[in-house]
Amino acid sequence: MPKTLEVKCTESECELDMFELHYTYDMPEETTVADFSCPYCGSTDGLEEIAL
Repeated sequence: MPKTLEVKCTESECELDMFELHYTYDMPEETTVADFSCPYCGSTDGLEEIAL
């Protein structure tokens, strides 16, 4: 099963609580949360992976 990455945005003005990224099998292994931006506010600096 492809990896799922749970992410939260820590920007103070952002209303997004959390979101999930569902990788495909073709996603490179070195892909991290730093490769994405918040779908709500567009921030790239405020994203953090949620460790379960």
